[in-house]
Amino acid sequence: MSQTSSETLTLARETAELIRAAQNTVVLTGAGSSTPSDIPDFRSADQGLWTQFSPMEVASLSTFRHNPNKFFNWLQPLAKKMWRAKPNPAHLTLARLERKNFIQAIITQNIDGLHQKAGSANVIEVHGTMQTLTCIGCYRQFAADTFLEPYIETGEIPHCPKCKKILKPDVILFGEQLPIKPWLQARKAAQECDLIIVAGSSLLVTPVARLPLEALEQNAKIIVINHNPTYIDEHASIVICGDVAEVFPEIHNAISNE
Repeated sequence: MSQTSSETLTLARETAELIRAAQNTVVLTGAGSSTPSDIPDFRSADQGLWTQFSPMEVASLSTFRHNPNKFFNWLQPLAKKMWRAKPNPAHLTLARLERKNFIQAIITQNIDGLHQKAGSANVIEVHGTMQTLTCIGCYRQFAADTFLEPYIETGEIPHCPKCKKILKPDVILFGEQLPIKPWLQARKAAQECDLIIVAGSSLLVTPVARLPLEALEQNAKIIVINHNPTYIDEHASIVICGDVAEVFPEIHNAISNE
């Protein structure tokens, strides 16, 4: 863990102690957990996607319905990055902690599937996924593998092999409701945990941003690992300002060495 302050290392050890003491630990991950895998986030001041595009113009349900070419043209380079991305040390460490039963669930705002690629089993995708597509005509669902390769290479919009209508990636767009089953699972996980770790999320997108508050209302402890402040920091037991891909391996080392 290069150029890490002694304070951060101390906080990583304290985090390890809280994880070891907890009975039910849930991790809530945001875009900051995938930026070390070279996937751009949406809101950072310098490189965020929404500094370059208006989300309602390119990533809304209305745009998809009325101008699908515009939507798919915008999505293509992002989809290529996601499809080619590899799990980073944060994803891999969380998977190890889950296998060792230190983590019971991961709630993620990300759509890239990197938690699953890293080996995590109990992943709740509240904003959907790029790993499947659904036909807007006959509603059949398909694995993305067959369709995304030609799309990211040539821009060919995926169509249903059955009814020939457009296939929509199963991601949640602006103006679209969250999928109810994952959302209820996420709320249940947050309300039943005794420790929630916010990792790589600035907690700006509702309703997911309220999950740590729901955990707090049930007397759960909170740990925040993020580059920027969040609204929940003042209620957190530990706040680590840093890169999750650097911090989580240190937490794992501290747990393993205790």
